[in-house]
Amino acid sequence: MASSLAAWLDYLEQLHPVGIDMGLERVANVARRMQLLERPIAPRVVTVAGTNGKGSTLAVMAAVAAAHGSRVGTYTSPHLVRYNERVTLLGHEISDTQLVAGFEQVEAARCRSPEISLTYFEAGTLCALWCLAQARLDIVFLEIGLGGRLDAVNIIDADVAIVTTIALDHASFLGTDLAQIGREKAGVFRADRPAVLGSKCLPDSVADTARKLGAPLYSLGDSFERCPVEGGLWRWQGRRADGLPLTLDRLPDPGLPLDNAATALQALALAGCDLAVEATRQALADVELSGRMQWIGQWCLDVGHNPHAAAYLAKRLGTRPNARLWCVIGMLDDKDVEGVVAHLVPVVTDWVCVGLSGPRGRSAQSLAAVIERQGGVVHGCAATPTLGAESLKDKLMPEDRVLATGSFFTVGELLATDLPQATCATRRE
Repeated sequence: MASSLAAWLDYLEQLHPVGIDMGLERVANVARRMQLLERPIAPRVVTVAGTNGKGSTLAVMAAVAAAHGSRVGTYTSPHLVRYNERVTLLGHEISDTQLVAGFEQVEAARCRSPEISLTYFEAGTLCALWCLAQARLDIVFLEIGLGGRLDAVNIIDADVAIVTTIALDHASFLGTDLAQIGREKAGVFRADRPAVLGSKCLPDSVADTARKLGAPLYSLGDSFERCPVEGGLWRWQGRRADGLPLTLDRLPDPGLPLDNAATALQALALAGCDLAVEATRQALADVELSGRMQWIGQWCLDVGHNPHAAAYLAKRLGTRPNARLWCVIGMLDDKDVEGVVAHLVPVVTDWVCVGLSGPRGRSAQSLAAVIERQGGVVHGCAATPTLGAESLKDKLMPEDRVLATGSFFTVGELLATDLPQATCATRRE
């Protein structure tokens, strides 16, 4: 049996014949053997599904709940640099020792007769749920990995479930029909438990699924809203768990999409968190989410990898039309590269394309071909994100900005390296 976290992760990658195997029967059977379904993993559980915005919504919920004194745990995926990022307990990444103990529990349950095969993600999810259940938390936030109805996280009946946005992504598993994608993601809803809709542009199938289940519906723009006020601040108006209206005024911009922040507050209120304005303000001012509009000097790192995310990036970064905006981009081959590039080309002035390793990695040269077809100026191709970043070492001017995007793999690698910043007064091409 593996003894280190690295050894366990290597072992788990070999357990199942395919990396993604949608369905709940196998993972639920192992969960029952681990007694994870006999009682709640925490007094309150909130599950977040959606194409984009899951991470920022969850980050806001965790920060605000902790600011109100709750003992908070989270499970997210994928990670950027360390596997430990996927589970946090009381605001801290889980230790290797705790994860190894969790994987030992999963393996013991999995290997009982009859033995059950699990994917890497399924084993990781069960490990995370076991670790969270041991920590005696007040509230746990769970992020769906892919889809919703058939995602391993959905073996847990959440007290409140969220769908943030619906857009095209993971087409090989979820298809290209937005209505069907909406139904799949709405599979996290439960009868008689609040369903929170975090966008005004969701397909009707999401709300229809909630109504058919008998899940009370709370929609952005209807049940709750966010409104700008003077000085770059905003106001949240929503509903408490008892149905009474609640307003939180003069909230700071968290640096994350405000629709997601508003959705987070509504879900917390429905989960029984007695929101106080001062604690909420402090949490929003302090919240951070690695790899989402994360600024490191001149660099903005964002894991956006589909057209919906690219459109948001273009809107946020296109506010300085006369400034030079570089983009270091690396993407997987199963993503909508053309759609992502189409949103970024109007605001990106200079491109550097990078390759990603692995069977799904797309070459830098194929990325460059797409960008050039759409009128973008490509300055070079590099085999890895690190080499792509290094190529800008003597090119950046102090007023330049650099967007690094396209994949968790791109951003994760760059977070682990020293990003070049402008040190010269004249540009050397």
